[in-house]
Amino acid sequence: MGARHGEALGGYLACVKLVVTGTIGIDTVYTPRDRREGVPGGSAAYFAAAASFFAPVRVVAAVGADWPDEHRRVLEGFQGVCLRGLEQRAGSRTFAWGGRYEEDVNVRHTLFTEVGVLQEEPPRAPAEYADSALVFLGNTHPSVQSSFIEQFPARALVVADTMDLWITTAHAELRELIRRVNGIIINDSEACQLTGFRNAVSAGKRILEMGPTFAVVKKGEHGCVLVHRDGVAALPAFPLDEHHVIDPTGAGDSFAGAMMGHLSRAGKVDFHAVQGALASGTVVASFTIESFGLERLRSLRGEEISERMERFRHAARVG
Repeated sequence: MGARHGEALGGYLACVKLVVTGTIGIDTVYTPRDRREGVPGGSAAYFAAAASFFAPVRVVAAVGADWPDEHRRVLEGFQGVCLRGLEQRAGSRTFAWGGRYEEDVNVRHTLFTEVGVLQEEPPRAPAEYADSALVFLGNTHPSVQSSFIEQFPARALVVADTMDLWITTAHAELRELIRRVNGIIINDSEACQLTGFRNAVSAGKRILEMGPTFAVVKKGEHGCVLVHRDGVAALPAFPLDEHHVIDPTGAGDSFAGAMMGHLSRAGKVDFHAVQGALASGTVVASFTIESFGLERLRSLRGEEISERMERFRHAARVG
């Protein structure tokens, strides 16, 4: 294989059509060792880049007139990423975020958030995206996430991401969203906040009572727990030396993208398929954090993913 950006893992097989809705942003990131300004970011950007190693992916998002042409070229460099659902709005500004990480990279401080285009009407999915069967709703207000669901009448699996802000400020809307989706991705503190259970399995089972078929409870450097109507599984994080962890931004979105790309390629969404998809998500996310923004994913090759997946399977005894 060559080193083309976003080179597919062994080439695409017959894939179930996948779409992501979320943010495209411009990030500023400070770490104890370095800093980057004007980095391509946003949940949909990381998701699409990671998913593209497994399957074609369609993006629905909006940016402002200030979105750099170079950022578009970065995303277009990932094989299979379709940007026909990306609206660039004249007179608007792109979502921007700045953050600073401490020596313990699990501790992050938001320095600024400029919502920009996100305070406007959400983008509409192009008519050609209506046949998307796998739908991922990136983290945004639950009412906005819900509004996207009906735009995909051929949907077979809808998975949503969320955050603590919506649990506090839009609880009713979030509960309604959870009722309508097949899967939810949430971190352990948010799962506790939502359900009252500190134990990830107990929290996941409570979430399933709200409607979904499965919940993925992320535990950061301790991996994740899958609670599915057909079983429970726990996966560790991929073990990396400290000096490999450069920028954790986008790790969760990359995890979700590779997970959904795996499911798209597999063409099935049963318990074992989701379990395998989480392994793919874990491995690709471990590459994302090795550099700022999408830098590492841009240079990533399919054989690197395969090799690290074999190491992960051996360590975690997956598959």
